[in-house]
Amino acid sequence: MSDLKKKIWMYFENGTFLEAKSFGAQGTVVGEIVFNVSMSGYQEIMSDPSYAGQFVTFTMPEIGNVGVNSQDMESSAAHAKGMIVRKYQERYSNFRAEGSLADFLKEQNVMGICDIDTRYITKMLRHEGAMMMIASTQISDKEELKKILENSPRIEDVNYIEQVSTKTPYMHTQSVYNDRIFEYNVAPKPEANIVVLDFGVKTNILNELVGAKMGVEVIPNNFRAQTLIDRYNKKEIDGVFLSNGPGDPLVLKHEQEQIKKLIDAKVPMFGICLGHQLLSIAHGYDTYKLKFGHHGGNQPVKNIKTGLVEITAQNHNYNVPQNIVEVADVTHINLFDNTIEGLRYKDAPVFSVQHHPEASPGPKESRYIFNEFLSLIKR
Repeated sequence: MSDLKKKIWMYFENGTFLEAKSFGAQGTVVGEIVFNVSMSGYQEIMSDPSYAGQFVTFTMPEIGNVGVNSQDMESSAAHAKGMIVRKYQERYSNFRAEGSLADFLKEQNVMGICDIDTRYITKMLRHEGAMMMIASTQISDKEELKKILENSPRIEDVNYIEQVSTKTPYMHTQSVYNDRIFEYNVAPKPEANIVVLDFGVKTNILNELVGAKMGVEVIPNNFRAQTLIDRYNKKEIDGVFLSNGPGDPLVLKHEQEQIKKLIDAKVPMFGICLGHQLLSIAHGYDTYKLKFGHHGGNQPVKNIKTGLVEITAQNHNYNVPQNIVEVADVTHINLFDNTIEGLRYKDAPVFSVQHHPEASPGPKESRYIFNEFLSLIKR
C-alpha cells in the first residue's frame, strides 16, 4: 500500500479511538488537537509557528484543491504536528500551485489525516475542550496508544518558543503582499526603527510592519532587555514589537522577566497574540486557558473607541484576565464570548491585541493597528 491513504489510528485523552486514512508523513505523533473554522488558507495555517505542537482539525470539508506554493508560507517550515480533514483533494488546480499538499506535508514531516468525520471531532472539542491526542500509522492497538499518550508531555509542559524562534538576528525588508497582482510591494522608506522579539513571528506580520513605514530587525527569544533599553536611549531603535507564538505563555519565565524591564524603562511596545499575553503576565496578571480557543478567520471583535465591529483572524488557546482593567484600558472585545481582545496600558507607552491584524489567512479589517504603532512611537 502506498503512503497515500494508508490507515492511521487516533486515540484521544477522553478515550475516543478512531481509524482514518493518512496522506502526509508516517509514524507516531503526540500533540494537542484544536479546530480551525477558516474557509481557506490551509498552507498559511500549517506554516504558522503558533500551531507548533498541535493537530489542526479543519471544519472546511474540502482541503488540498489549490495545492501549495512558496509565496504562501508564513515561516520557513510547517510547524503543526498534523492536519485533520474530511476530504483530501489530491488533484489540485491553481495557476500559483507548485505542488500537492500531500507532498508538502511529507517534505515537512507533518501528518495528514483524512476520510474522517471532522464535524464529530469539532463537536467533541466544543463540548469537552481542546485535548491531547496521538496518531499513528504504525500502531493500531488502542491500549498501546493510550499508554504512549499518558507518558508523553502535555503541550503546556513544552517550551515550543525555543524551537520556532530565529537563532540569529536579521533584517526584514519585504513589504506587504499585493493580492491583486501577486507581487510584493516596494518597501517604503522607514520613519522609525523597531526590534521584533521573535516568539514564532509570521512573515506577514513582518511585511505589515515594513509596510507601515518601520525598519524591522528580528531577534531571538533569548534577548536581554538592558541591551534594548540602551539602544532605545541612544535612539538606535524607537520601539519593540512582541510577536505571536505557540504554547502556554506562563512557561516563558525568561521572556516575562525581560519584558517587565522594558515596561519599567518606558520603551514603546506593541504585542500581538502571545505578545499580548506576555505583556499581561509581565504586568502581574496571569493568563488562563480557554475551553477550546479561538482559531479561524471569522471572529467578530468590537473596537471600543469607534464602536465598529471588525471580522478578525485569530489563533490562541490562552487569554488575559478581566481584572487587568486595573492597569489597562480595554480597546477591543470579542463579541462571541466577551473576552478581551485589545489593551492600552496606563503606566507605559504599550498596547496589544489578541487577534491577528495581519490575517493571512483572513480579513484585513484590523491592519490599521500597525499604523497605530508608528503613531505611538512618534508621540
